[in-house]
Amino acid sequence: MCSLALDSGLRGNDDDQNAASRLSRQYQYRVTGSPNLSLHAALRGKAQTAFERIENFLDASFGGADNPLRHLGALGLYFLWILVATGLYLYTVLDTSIEGVYRSIGHLSREQWYLGGMLRSLHRYASDGFVLAMMLHLAREWAYGRYHGFRLYSWVTGVPLIWLAYISGIGGYWIVWDRLAQFSAIATTELFDWLPFFNEPTARNFLAPDSINDRFFTVLVFIHIGIPLMLILGLWAHVNRISRVDYLPSRRLMLGTLASLLVLALVKPALSEAPADLALAPTALALDWFILFIHPLTDITSPASVWSLIFGATILLFALPFLPQPTAQPIAVVDAANCNGCSRCHADCPYEAVTMALHPDKAGHKIAVVDPDLCAGCGICAGSCPSSTPFRSQERLVTGIDMPQQPVDVLRRQLEAQLARLGTQAAGTTRLVVFGCDKGADVHRLTSADTAAISLLCTGMLPPSFIEYALRSGADGVVVTGCREGGCDFRLGMQWTRERLAHQREPHLRSLVPPDRLQLVFASRSEGDTVATVVNKFRKQLRDLAVASRKPPAYSRRIR
Repeated sequence: MCSLALDSGLRGNDDDQNAASRLSRQYQYRVTGSPNLSLHAALRGKAQTAFERIENFLDASFGGADNPLRHLGALGLYFLWILVATGLYLYTVLDTSIEGVYRSIGHLSREQWYLGGMLRSLHRYASDGFVLAMMLHLAREWAYGRYHGFRLYSWVTGVPLIWLAYISGIGGYWIVWDRLAQFSAIATTELFDWLPFFNEPTARNFLAPDSINDRFFTVLVFIHIGIPLMLILGLWAHVNRISRVDYLPSRRLMLGTLASLLVLALVKPALSEAPADLALAPTALALDWFILFIHPLTDITSPASVWSLIFGATILLFALPFLPQPTAQPIAVVDAANCNGCSRCHADCPYEAVTMALHPDKAGHKIAVVDPDLCAGCGICAGSCPSSTPFRSQERLVTGIDMPQQPVDVLRRQLEAQLARLGTQAAGTTRLVVFGCDKGADVHRLTSADTAAISLLCTGMLPPSFIEYALRSGADGVVVTGCREGGCDFRLGMQWTRERLAHQREPHLRSLVPPDRLQLVFASRSEGDTVATVVNKFRKQLRDLAVASRKPPAYSRRIR
């Protein structure tokens, strides 16, 4: 409804100044929406702010590409690959007999500490790292609101992975069959005995020394292998609808993580407790609180409370996307007459929502097809379309693929209205145009007599030709700001923008644009002051360069 009002307003006969004012008011309504927030939304907003502050702090030391909080998914996969690699070696040397399982694992830690012992410790600490990364990833995605709409599939397929990870982790401790394994086995079976699924108590299988045999460990090993295989299959499904998945973090982050694990393995190697003895009750155990926390939680509460917590949390996670959510953004729309089948939108879509099919009207050509269930409504596809150039002379700019809530034609009209307003300033005024992102720092606060601010669905929606158009139509400089590296709400928006402006991706910024007339700023939602500081500094630089720096030739669009 807002986009229709915006479009109809642009078709009126008001002058440019009134049009710019009206555009600003209507666009602000589209961005901010209703001021009423639910308790859940308020809580989630506070969590998002906390994550942003920590991430910004870590950026100062690691940078966006190496910030672990910005790459929790890839970091979790890296921990999983370490688990798989170390687990394969441990499996080859493991004796699954009741007498040999404890002895074979102990041999690794004592006689072969430099290889088997180190790999065992890596396996232990990587499992903790995987669980930590998984839970932080869950919390971060919730805090940023990435669990509904087009992200529903990834969220729902991710919830069962938590169960699989903990089942595999707890079962792994049983294989050692020391006092800790004995404690975990008894505590787990007592927890399961509360469920009405078993006719006889399973915990009694661990009450007598002769109740455990070799077959138990053989089955346990195969379960410990089978569950991770299911986990890997589930992870494949989890990322199946995402393009260009980061299966590994950056090289520096991988090396730093591996070095940290190796230091832990040397300083505090993973060692077995005393051998399990079902005739004795284990005492004074060193728990792995990342994985085995459920046992002391059961002790201080009750099995009923723990199962209520487990099932309640699982149901809540599954139900979360189906609770009242903000209205979904309209999906991208393809115009058959203007789509030339170049496939750029298909290549740039972060969620594989755009595919190519045979064009219905042009033999031998293709046309983009948008999957409504996968489209994020980010507009990155519109920014990649070669027909999204403001230099086209049509009065109404119709592109091959566009966003109904912020069409490229509206963006051009908004820019022209703002440029007309800037043109009324006195000679010698340094006029700037700032393009921002709805998900990043609020650029509307920068609007002033000599600064025009336009916010986009995503910075990746900005066709580079709009920068040239602004400079050739009266602007002295252009600032493009978006999310920090690794923090794009639509994953690839700022990456594609950076590559397009650096002539590394199509459509690229033409060399006609002087580099010193363009400023690219990475800033999160809470860094509006940082953007304002950069803009003021950039304006001063342009004043100093006013005489020496060239400007692209002036341009005035001829409407036909």
